[in-house]
Amino acid sequence: MPFDKFISTPKLLVASAALATMFGVITVNNEVVAAEPATASATVIFTSPINRFNSKDFVNGVWKSVAAFSVPATTASIAAFKRGTWVRFADGQVRKITQVNKVGDNLSVYVEGALLDGSRVGAPNTVSALGNASVPATGGTASAGSTAPPGHSSAINNFTNTDWLNGVWRKSAGFSIPATAANQAAFKAGASVRLSDGQIRKITRAQVVGNNMSVFLEGTAIDGNVLGHPKTITVVNTSAAPETAPEAITARPAPTPSSDIQAPATGSGSGIRLVGVNLSAAGFGPQVVPGVYGKHYFYPDESYYKKYADNGLHLVRLPFLWERIQPKLNTSLDSTELARLQQSLDLAQKHGVKVILDMHNYYRYYGKLIGSKEVPIESFASVWKQIVQKVVNHPAVLGYGLMNEPYVTNGLWPQAAEAAAKAIRTLDSERWIYVAGDRYSSAFHFPKYNPNLVDSPWMRDPKNNLVYEAHMYLDKDYSGNYANRSETYAPDLGVERVKPFVDWLKANNLRGYIGEHGVPDYAPSAMVAMDNLLTYLRQNCVPMTYWAAGPWWGEYVLSLDTKSNSHRPQLTVLKKHAAATNNCTSIGPLR
Repeated sequence: MPFDKFISTPKLLVASAALATMFGVITVNNEVVAAEPATASATVIFTSPINRFNSKDFVNGVWKSVAAFSVPATTASIAAFKRGTWVRFADGQVRKITQVNKVGDNLSVYVEGALLDGSRVGAPNTVSALGNASVPATGGTASAGSTAPPGHSSAINNFTNTDWLNGVWRKSAGFSIPATAANQAAFKAGASVRLSDGQIRKITRAQVVGNNMSVFLEGTAIDGNVLGHPKTITVVNTSAAPETAPEAITARPAPTPSSDIQAPATGSGSGIRLVGVNLSAAGFGPQVVPGVYGKHYFYPDESYYKKYADNGLHLVRLPFLWERIQPKLNTSLDSTELARLQQSLDLAQKHGVKVILDMHNYYRYYGKLIGSKEVPIESFASVWKQIVQKVVNHPAVLGYGLMNEPYVTNGLWPQAAEAAAKAIRTLDSERWIYVAGDRYSSAFHFPKYNPNLVDSPWMRDPKNNLVYEAHMYLDKDYSGNYANRSETYAPDLGVERVKPFVDWLKANNLRGYIGEHGVPDYAPSAMVAMDNLLTYLRQNCVPMTYWAAGPWWGEYVLSLDTKSNSHRPQLTVLKKHAAATNNCTSIGPLR
């Protein structure tokens, strides 16, 4: 979105939901503790009561939607409950801690594995931190590289599309589960598993695909309607064969990256998320940075993620500002701001939404150009590396939007983009990296203003999972300001404006994405043009995120969320295309 348009947008203060402030705002511990081989025993170093929270989200202090629980934030519990530590619950199961957040006087502790049963392990029961980094041999999960004991269970992923039905592979016997360390240790070739109907099958192959595992079995295809999500699957025999055992099936593995093909369905037969929204409140107030949270900017609360997920829009572009996540160049990230971003990812994950993290800075930091003496390209690459280091394991992250709408870059944007992308690839080899175009990323002007963006062979390599990002608005000056309310729009105007970008992608054998597109609510002709545009994008497997949604927009004519909560005709078009069938197995038009 052009900078002048962005800073003039009206803002209304919207309070966050009570849960958003209660659960997970300050990260206590970020170090990763390497798991050791399983041992025969473990010493209990600390035992804590579980908080007695009961609400629509908690049962006896146990979170209903994620594997997590709440304990008092005493000095002893903060010292004991750290990421990488194993904990034992009242029913004897042992889980590894993946994240710890301090929320006022309490700790929110997240663990690996399926949801916890608050009626079995919640208050008034206690939970114990174990005195070494490895799980006892009689525990519930095991470290990666070891073999978990029989009885380990996992939830089946909720994937339904052309290849999956409730997390079950349609074409042969296989299913998908989260790629936790415990699951990787348990679900190995040669192990036997019990399905929810009691039948037992042997695993022939298991492969990690992003944050998930595709596990294939002997025998005929299984019925996802009967045995798929929300059912679980249990390891009953762990005499696993070596990883190099011959493969007994011929079904093709799930396509990669998994973030596409294994997305929750957004329509009948839908393969990937093609339609989403920008939730843009955290990018407000760029003229006042870092600014004051709640006054100059805000992260969207849970209601927005739920609203758009309920409407079939499971893709969100989440703008944030560099100056807030790193107020001083070349220093550590701001822990409070990082916690806000991570909390937003938690809310997205709760509602099955995938997020593109969008650095909404227009190629500037405190107004200084990237590549200048004040803001070296190395600093830009470094901050992205730090961000990825903190979020790389979060399941809601679909990818990283390097920079919103670069403009007047002195020709250095290709160099800066490559540096940041390569820095990210040192930590994350799979998720998408979104590379915007110069000249405000205009789709119509993309070929003219980005002749050098893919000069480097590295930027053309399809294995690097790069996606080129363009923006497109319909008004006469391409700005998205829509200053002339009497302007009308030809039915194919959107297609005509995005076609130069799509043709450029095809000519260079690259993938693409429309990061912003918006139309005014008062123009019926714009709805027709938008409808035709989304049809064209779907035909080419090019995703898009609508501008804009989220809090503080007032009565902004492009917004899907207004103060008056009036009918938004744009949402009807988006829902139609989110529900439409697509045959895409990855981001296009490259296939």
